[in-house]
Formats: sequence, structure tokens, C-alpha cells
Amino acid sequence: MSFDRLELREILNLYGRKVAAGEWRDYAIDCLKERAVFSVFRRTSEVPMYRIEKDPRLARRQGAYSVITASGLILKRGHDLARVISVLDRSSLRVVG
Repeated sequence: MSFDRLELREILNLYGRKVAAGEWRDYAIDCLKERAVFSVFRRTSEVPMYRIEKDPRLARRQGAYSVITASGLILKRGHDLARVISVLDRSSLRVVG
């Protein structure tokens, strides 16, 4: 399983913006048997801050794409990659108080 060219372009566009902002530093792509994972790191020696996962087995239910934190919390899941990864954009994050 892997990301296709359009999916990678969408993810790498977000990654480029976050690197330019100094928030992210490194990434890894894992192509596993049943899912593809794009992991984002603040530092190379750390565990990933976020994982963007594509799991086609979930496509008909909750959606094939998900954004998962280092602690395993699913921030967003859905059928449209752009909408799912938008949860990581600074402009869409807001303080709740």
C-alpha cells in the first residue's frame, strides 16, 4: 500500500509550509502491507508528532485517511485527504478556553 502522486503532492505541500514556518523538520514514509503512513517529526531523534495514514480497509466506513497524534489520538478521519490534513494547518487550529 502506498500514497499516489496526488496524495503525496497534497501532503508535501502541507509539509513544506510547516517546514518553512519552523514547526516540522523531518518526515518518514512507510508503505506497509495494509496501510501507508506519512510520519512528521519535530526532531529526527523523536517519535513522530503526527501520522497521516491511508487505510483502504476503512474507506467505506469512516474514510481511508486519518491524522493521528503521537499519543494515538485520532484528530480527524475522512474520505477526502485535503479536508483530513487541514486539521494540521495553523489557520484551522484555535484556542478553546
